[in-house]
This record gives sequence, C-alpha cells and structure tokens, in this order.
Amino acid sequence: MIRPRRLEALDSSPEAVRRRTPVRRLWYAAYGSNMHRERLTAYLAGGRPPGGLRTCPGCRDPREPTRTVPLMLPGLLYFATESQVWTGGRAFYDPGPAGTAGAGRPELPCRAYLLTTGQFSDILAQEMYREPGEDLDLTQALTHGRAHIGPGRYETLVCAGTLDGYPVLTCTAPWSSDDVALNAPSAAYLRHIGAGIVAAHDWSVHGTARYLAGCPGAAGHWTAGEIAALLTAPS
Repeated sequence: MIRPRRLEALDSSPEAVRRRTPVRRLWYAAYGSNMHRERLTAYLAGGRPPGGLRTCPGCRDPREPTRTVPLMLPGLLYFATESQVWTGGRAFYDPGPAGTAGAGRPELPCRAYLLTTGQFSDILAQEMYREPGEDLDLTQALTHGRAHIGPGRYETLVCAGTLDGYPVLTCTAPWSSDDVALNAPSAAYLRHIGAGIVAAHDWSVHGTARYLAGCPGAAGHWTAGEIAALLTAPS
C-alpha cells in the first residue's frame, strides 16, 4: 500500500489568499473515472478515453501533469443521478459541512495531478460537455473553500487544502449526499473506479471492494464480494 499524502489546512486569511492568487498551478484531486491516467490524457490531449462514448477536444495546453500523487480527501464518495456513459449512478464527492474535517470523518481516496489553472479549467469544461478555452476565477474557492461556478453536476469547486504550497481543488455537485436520490453504479463503472484506486493507492482488491461497497448509492446494492469479483475478472 502506498502512503498517501495528507493535506495542509487551507489558510483563508486575506494575506494568505493574496499570496496564492493569481493561481498558476494547482492540484486537481480526481476521485472518479479520471483517476485513470489514460482518461485524464484524453481530456488533456484530446481523443476518446477508454470506455468513452464521445471524443474530447482536449486542453489548450496538452502537456501531461507535472506530478501525480495519491491523496486522501476528507469526506465521502457517493453515487447519484444517471451516467450517460456508464449507466447507473455517477460518482460525487461530499466534503460535508465546511469546517468539519478532522478525526473520525470519512476519507475518500483520490489521485492528485499537478496542473496549470488553464488545464484544470479546460478539464472542467469538458466534464460539462462544453468547449474549453477560458480560465476559471478561483478566488472564491481559495477564500471560502467552495465556489459555485454554475448549476451543473460538476460545477461546484471545493478547495480541500494545500499540498506543497499548491491549492488542492476538485469538483462536485451543488447538493450533498443527503439531498439527492442515490443511484447504484453500474458494474463497469465500479470496476473502472476500483481499478483506479488500486493503481493510485496500491490498495488490495478486497480492501478496495470493501470501501466501495460502503459508499452511499453502492451500499445495499453491491456487496464487497461482488465488487472484488469485478476487479479480478479478466478484461
């Protein structure tokens, strides 16, 4: 098992925000299908990712991430809405109420990519099926820890902290896991996410399966044994 990096708390004082802005580089914390490098590369360089139904236009800057690290985010993974690509529920991140990180809180395994602000902005545009081309204003997310940049399912930014001096950001839905109807993920989607966790964190298949089986949306619909069988089945 790889030891994941731990976040440093976000300092939202005016002086700290001034030091951080404008942001030129940041960590994108991917927790769903983008944990796979091949899928992220399709967003960066353009093309159709494995399992994808559409071709991504790519980023203005197609270069690979400067660094990649395993990371644990405070909060939980849950499944809701309906994926057009995978069918079944989509993966979302629920960070919980602001200021609730700490001992006893659930954690979500992710893979963090060190990107430019432009690359992060273009990836989020493609997640919402829009053409990339405009940098996001991250000031509110860096100041308050969260920002709504639109009403879409992945248009709420969360700045979970910092790592090596760079802010750690991800995207999720504007609602919490308690405010939306949960929806069980498909077998293909679970297998994809599970394989990403194993690759990024070097978790065992059974440990990964137990984790996913406990996530809201999957819990009660998938057992750890069934998910482990998905992860060990021939491709």
